[in-house]
Amino acid sequence: MGNAFQRFFDSTVVVDNRAQNGRSTKTFISEGLWSSIIGSLKEGDYVFIQFGHNDEVPTKKSYINEQGFRDNLARFCPRNQGKKANPVLLTPAARRKFDTTGTLVGTHEVYSAIVRKLAAEQKVPLIDLDRESQALLQKLGPEGSKKLFNYLTPGESINYPEGRADDTHFNELGALKMAEIVLAGIRSLKLGLTPHIAHSNVKPLYEK
Repeated sequence: MGNAFQRFFDSTVVVDNRAQNGRSTKTFISEGLWSSIIGSLKEGDYVFIQFGHNDEVPTKKSYINEQGFRDNLARFCPRNQGKKANPVLLTPAARRKFDTTGTLVGTHEVYSAIVRKLAAEQKVPLIDLDRESQALLQKLGPEGSKKLFNYLTPGESINYPEGRADDTHFNELGALKMAEIVLAGIRSLKLGLTPHIAHSNVKPLYEK
């Protein structure tokens, strides 16, 4: 999703995507990825912080319990450790999981709630990507929502000769749709990046 942002901003904004596949807050710290961000931050930078997918699954090595997840996010937030940068918290994007009635089932309920609560406590801007992406997937429905994810039929890709059905990772279109939700959140929150959004037709999903 991060790579999709550059096309939505004017030339004064540089998007530096430091996301790494499969990382949780725990492994992002232990592998030195967070320290590399802190080392390069400048005053006025914005840091968009989204975790949860890999933190919340107990069978993964990246798993961290609820308190540990909360503590790591708190570590990421306070003016980004004296750098006078601007943290923004995001709940994790929804997975594509529908029940037999065609109703989307939330899979991040506990960890998304932690992000929301921490944002309120720390007075950090929050973009609720989980709720907004759930709304989008529900609108598209069980079949229509597949067009946002890595769904490949057998023989469609040489990398996946037997096909692929991935309900977690977005394809290019899905990444762009998630980016649009985040951009709408930026506008609604009136962040300093708002005047630099190049595509003014992004709908402000967060307006009340």
